[in-house]
Amino acid sequence: MIALIQRVLEAAVTVDGRTVGAIGPGLLALVCAERGDTEASADKLLAKLLGYRVFSDEAGKMNRSVSSLDGNGAAGGLLLVSQFTLAADTNSGTRPSFTPAASPADGKRLFDHFVTQARARHPIVQTGEFGAHMRVSLVNDGPVTFWLQTRPDAV
Repeated sequence: MIALIQRVLEAAVTVDGRTVGAIGPGLLALVCAERGDTEASADKLLAKLLGYRVFSDEAGKMNRSVSSLDGNGAAGGLLLVSQFTLAADTNSGTRPSFTPAASPADGKRLFDHFVTQARARHPIVQTGEFGAHMRVSLVNDGPVTFWLQTRPDAV
């Protein structure tokens, strides 16, 4: 599975003009399931995402995770948005191939699992709508953006 994470001051997702998910300071994570991914892949990616230290401590070093954003135990928000295009194969030609992406049914099942597990482990979780045409707005903090990925054989 893949997650492109961005440290944000705020982020929101709208579908058909209505806001379906919004957070203040925290992480916007664009999440993609690839062929061969499993629930174990999703769990490993979630653990990495929740523990990834991308927020500054008092010394200005990236030593805090979204789970302890302010250093006093207060968690930041997590906005999870499905985005199958992260699995695109762009190695040839000028049109991406989406063969590496999980099927829509598997992608939805794994994204739903990812969200369920995130909500069980983190207090502030919002989402977009799987398969919908979404408008994502954000105020990137830094900017700070990282690519996280787990491979099915590395779980």
